[in-house]
This record gives sequence, structure tokens and C-alpha cells, in this order.
Amino acid sequence: MTTTPVTAAPADVPAERDFFSKGKIFIAVLIVVALAETIGVVKFKLGPGVVLLQPMVWALLLAAAWGVAWRYLPAPLRIGTSLQGYAGQLLNAGLLLFIVKMAFTVGGALPAVRQAGWALLFQELGHSFGTLVLGLPLALLLGVKREAVGATFSIGREGNLVIIGDKYGMASPEGRGVLAEYITGTVLGALFIALLAGFITSLNIFDPRSLAMGAGVGSGSMMAAAIGAISAQYPATMTKELHAIASAANLMTAVMGFYVALFVTLPVCSWLYDRLEPVLGRFSKFQSDKVGPTVSAADVDLKPAPFGLQDRILAWLVVAGGVLIGNTITYKVPVGASLIGLAIVLVVIFLVELVARLLPKVPHIILMVVLTTPLGIPGVLPFSHILVENTEKLNFMAFTTPVLALAGYSVAKDLPIFRQLSWRIVVVSLTAAAGTFLGATVVAEFFH
Repeated sequence: MTTTPVTAAPADVPAERDFFSKGKIFIAVLIVVALAETIGVVKFKLGPGVVLLQPMVWALLLAAAWGVAWRYLPAPLRIGTSLQGYAGQLLNAGLLLFIVKMAFTVGGALPAVRQAGWALLFQELGHSFGTLVLGLPLALLLGVKREAVGATFSIGREGNLVIIGDKYGMASPEGRGVLAEYITGTVLGALFIALLAGFITSLNIFDPRSLAMGAGVGSGSMMAAAIGAISAQYPATMTKELHAIASAANLMTAVMGFYVALFVTLPVCSWLYDRLEPVLGRFSKFQSDKVGPTVSAADVDLKPAPFGLQDRILAWLVVAGGVLIGNTITYKVPVGASLIGLAIVLVVIFLVELVARLLPKVPHIILMVVLTTPLGIPGVLPFSHILVENTEKLNFMAFTTPVLALAGYSVAKDLPIFRQLSWRIVVVSLTAAAGTFLGATVVAEFFH
């Protein structure tokens, strides 16, 4: 059995991105955000539970559809593959606004975070091992071989690609596995985790704080999707606490997760594979090591085009514009109040950018956490209460819609590759994502 080689999507515009093209992606994101916020929340029953489709989900779907259909649209409306790749870069930079909002949320609700205590510390075990507890046995039962190690030792974000690439090489079975996990998570991760989290929440079997910790999977867009689906099913008075707990869990997973994956879960996953594969692997006639590579490192843009300060500023303005739209349409916050809050967030980001240039060896996310969280703790600085008061007027969920709109545009270019992946590795990847959410939730529930 062989697979059709995957070729890169044809370039639709020159590699350089001119002012007009960058302006087009800016306007397109704001249009999608406005449409998504106007559609609002749609809910329907699924068995004993409820599925919530919130504006962030509509933004993801609308942007992805727009990106996929670029060839059939008039030239001024085309968001082709080059701009889709640029949207991915904007997403990475634009997430800084989301991180600043998370840090202010954690700082402003520190008593609630502190009250979570041991649960917040030990839930990281669920995030770290949940992927392989559910994903690895299923992969072996489906006949997936060493690709299972790369696909189930983590949720397969950028840092995990680096770990596998350094240890095994991206052309290895483990490399193909983590790339499959990366693409699956990029294309379906936020949508899948939003639906799963919303459904599990509707069953009323877990403490809401446990679910909030489960949402902190270490991916900004996936965390946003999960906590949005969770908090929507609880009283508004709990929203701030749940968002603070989820933000703290997500920051902990993002910072600690790389080292846990490198030194703990990857060795454990490989060790378990060697012992479980002879037992579980015989139940499937399919064997992935007899199939040609479904995806290679060349098919994933791991070395994007240069992205300078002007591009980062554009990313911050795109997300800020989306927040302003959502805050106005859905949450009825006066424009002036939103602009003051956004100005504070942007000033903080510029300060972090300045410090990052002075300390280039310190990871950016650590600088964000260390510098921004104290700003949100009332009483730490003479003006802390002013910062907290104004940034609280920016609804947490308003940040998720522009973030997922950028995610939707950025994943559209990967769909041809996604279609070439074996359905088995896709199922395994989604199961691993479910495992990290459920694992952390179950561990946290033990303490509640």
C-alpha cells in the first residue's frame, strides 16, 4: 500500500507581502470577527449533554472556509496560501495580547488561584500523561507503530516538534507522528476541544474548577476554546474565577510542559511502546511501518518568512481590533472603556518587547508571566487598581474570537496535507488531545 505524495500548495502571490496584502488580512479578520459575534452562541443537545457553538468557533470555521475557497473568489477577496502562512505568524504574535489578559486575570483573582492549591500543581500530571494514557493504547490497537510515540507523548505543539526533531529526526516514524499530531491539532484542535469541553461540562460530573484546570492544555487557542465552552454553562459570577484558574493552568503547562515532555513523558512513552506493542499491535492487520510516509517535515512550514517588529505591531492591532468589536457587539461595553483597557494591554506588550530585546536568552513567555502577573495584583503597585479596573472591562472571551479567526486562516493551507493523513493517526491525535483535557480534569477533581 502506498500513499500519494504530498506536494506543497502552489503559491498564489509573490513571497514578499506588500502593504495592500497585509491590510487585506487585517480587514478580513475584523469582518470574520464581526460576523461571528453577530451570529452569537448556538446550542443543541447531543444525547445527555449539550454542545455550544460560540463566536470563536464560528470565527474559526468562517476563516477556514474563506481560506479554502480563495481560488474561487475575486482577486480583492483572496486570502491565498501566502497570506494564510502570514496569518499563522500573526497568530503567534497576537497571542501576546491573550497572554497579557490571562496574566491580569490570574493576578486579579490570585486568591481563587491560591485556593486551588495542590489541585493546580498536580493537574499538570494529567496534562503530561493524559495524552499517552488514552492515545498510545488506541494507536497500537489500530496498528500504528513508532509513529504512535511522536503522536501521543504530547499534544504536539511547536516545542514538541523541536524535541522529536532533535532526538529522532523529522524523517523518522516518530517525526511523522508528531507532525501528524501538529497538523491535526492545528486544523481541528480548537474546534474539537471546544466541543469536547462543552459536552463534558454539560454532564455535570466534574467540579467547574477541575474543568477549568483541564482547559489549560498549553495551547493558547485550544485553552481559549475550552474555557469558553466551560464558562458559558456556569453563572456569570463564576466566570472570572474559572478564567483565572484556566489561565494559571495554561501558563504552568506552557512553561513546564516542554521540560516534562523532554525528560519524562517521551522516555515513558517510548518505554511503554516497547512493552505494549507486542501485545496490542497484533489486533490490527494494518501496520503503519508498511505504509509510505504520509507527511514529511518539508510539508510543514517550520521556517516561516522573516517577521519583524512592524508585523508584530500589525498582529497586536488585529487582535485588539477584534477585541473591540466583540466587546462592543456581544458584551455591550462602551467603546471608550474598551479602548482604555486595550491601550494598557498594548503598553504592557511594548514594555515586554523592550525587556525581551535586553534579555534575548530568556524565553518570551517567562518574561510575560513575570512582568505582567504582578501588575494585575491589587496593591502591589500604587496604580495596580487602575490597571485591573480598566482591563477587567475587556471580556476574556472577546480575545478568543480574533485569535481563532487567525487560526482559521492559518490552517486552511494545511488542509491538503491533512486529507493525506491516515485516518488512524488523526483519530489517535484527537484522542491524545482529549486525554490531556480529561487527564488534568480527573486529577484536579481528586483534590476537589
